[in-house]
Amino acid sequence: MTNLKEKTIRGGAARMFAQGVNFALRIGSLMILARLLDPKDFGILGMVTAFTGVLSLFRDFGLSSATVQRSKITKDQISTLFWINVLFGAVLALLTAASAPLLAAFYHEPRLTAVTLALAAGFLFNAAGVQHSAVLQREMRFTALAVINVAALLISSAVAIAGATIGYGYWSLVAMNVLSPVVTTLGLWGTSRWMPGAPRRCSGLRSMMRFGGTITLNTVVIYIASNFDKVLLGRFWGVEAIGIYGRAYQLVNIPIENLNSAAGEVAFSALSRLQGDLERLKNYFLKGYSLVLTLTLPITIACALFADDVVLVFLGAKWKAAGMIFRLLAPMILVYAIANPLSWLLSSIGLVGRNLKIAFFIAPSMIASYLIALPYGPKGVAFAYSSVMLLWIVPLISWALRDTVISPRDVFTSVSPLFVSGLVGGAVAIGAHLLYQDRLPPLLRLSIDCTTLLVTYAGMILLVMRQKSFYSDILRGLKRPSPARTAGVGSLSNPEPVLTRVE
Repeated sequence: MTNLKEKTIRGGAARMFAQGVNFALRIGSLMILARLLDPKDFGILGMVTAFTGVLSLFRDFGLSSATVQRSKITKDQISTLFWINVLFGAVLALLTAASAPLLAAFYHEPRLTAVTLALAAGFLFNAAGVQHSAVLQREMRFTALAVINVAALLISSAVAIAGATIGYGYWSLVAMNVLSPVVTTLGLWGTSRWMPGAPRRCSGLRSMMRFGGTITLNTVVIYIASNFDKVLLGRFWGVEAIGIYGRAYQLVNIPIENLNSAAGEVAFSALSRLQGDLERLKNYFLKGYSLVLTLTLPITIACALFADDVVLVFLGAKWKAAGMIFRLLAPMILVYAIANPLSWLLSSIGLVGRNLKIAFFIAPSMIASYLIALPYGPKGVAFAYSSVMLLWIVPLISWALRDTVISPRDVFTSVSPLFVSGLVGGAVAIGAHLLYQDRLPPLLRLSIDCTTLLVTYAGMILLVMRQKSFYSDILRGLKRPSPARTAGVGSLSNPEPVLTRVE
C-alpha cells in the first residue's frame, strides 16, 4: 500500500476542491431562489422530501458501501448487486407514487399529490448509478466523481433558477430534485464505462447484503430522528413555519453535507484498505479526524456568532426570522463533524452493528426532545435538537471507540489544540465585530468578521499550537508525483475476474 497515502491526499484534495465549488453553487442557487420564491414554495417541497428522504435511504440498501469495503469482489457480484439496486429503486418509486394522496391528506395540502408523483421518478435514476459510483470509489477516482457531482448540481440549479424566473414557483424546485440524479447517473455510466452483466447466484452476496442492510437501517434510524422535527413543525405549525425552519436547516446542512461527502468517501475507501494494518489505520484516522475538525470549527463558530448577517447575506431580508433558528442549529455542524468520522471508522473495519446500536439509543432522545419543545415553535425545536446532540458527544466517542485500536484520549489529544484555537479566534472576531456593528453593511461586516476569525484561528494553530508540520506533510503529499491511476487498483476492465484492494 505504498501509494495509498498519496492517493488518499490527492483524492481528498480533489473532493475538497469540488465540494468548495459545490458549496458555492448551492449557496449561490439558494441565494437566488430565496429571492425568487416564497417560503411557502420551499415549504411545499419540504413536506414531501421529509417523507421521500426516508425512502431514498433505501435506494442502494448499503450495497455501494459493501462493494467499497470488500477487499476482493468479482464482476458477477457487482452485476448482481446492480440489479438488486434497480429492483429496490423500482419498488421505492412505486411506494412514493402510492403515497401521494396520503401525504396530501396528512398535510391538508392537495398540491402535494402532483409533486410527490414527479419526485418518484428520481428513485429509478439514483438506483441505476449506485454500483457505478462504487466502482469509481474502489479505484479511488475521486476527481471524476467530483466533476460529475458538480456538473449535476450546476445543471439542475440552472434549470431551477430559470423555472423560478419565469414563474413556475415550487415546480422549479421539483425540477431541480429530479434532474440532479438523472445527470449524475449519466455521468457515472459514461465515466466508469462498466456495463452490468446478467444477475447470477454468487458466493458472498449474503454477507454483503447483511452488511449493506445494517448500514441502511442505521441510516434510516438517524434520518428519521434528524427529520422528524420538520414533520412535526409542518403538521402543527404550518407551511410558513416549516419553510423558514427548513431554510435555516438547509443553510446549516450545506457545510455538513459538503464535508461529509468530500471526506467520507475518501476516508471510508482508504480505511477499508487498511483493515489489516492497525497502526496505519490509527494514524490515518487521527490525521483525517483532525483535518475534518480543522475545517469545521471556524464554520461552526462563524455561523453561531454571526447568524443574523449570514441569513441576511445568503437568504435576504424577508428571511430575517430564520436568523435565530440558524444560530440555534449551528452547533450541529460541529456535532456531525465529530460523529461522522467515527461512523466511517466502524464501517470500514466491519463494526456496522455497533453503529446501529448507537443510533437506536440516540434516536429516541432526539424525538422526545422535539415533542417536548414543539409548543415553543421552530426556535424551541431548534434549541432542543442541538442541546440533546451536544449532550451525546462524549458518550458517543467512548462507545464508538471501545475495544478499537484508537482510544478517546487519542482523539482528545489530536483535537484539543483546534478547540483552543477556535475559542481564541471566536473571541477576537466577536471583539472586532463589536467595534463597528451596525456601521457597516451586512456583506462587508460578515466578510471582515470571517476574515478576522480565520486569520486568528490559523495563526493559533500554526504558530502557537505548533501544528505546522502536520499541514506541511499534507501539502507535500499533494506535490508528489502521482502513480498511474490504475496501478495497484482492481479494475472491471482488467482481464482478471477479481477486483483487488488498492496497493
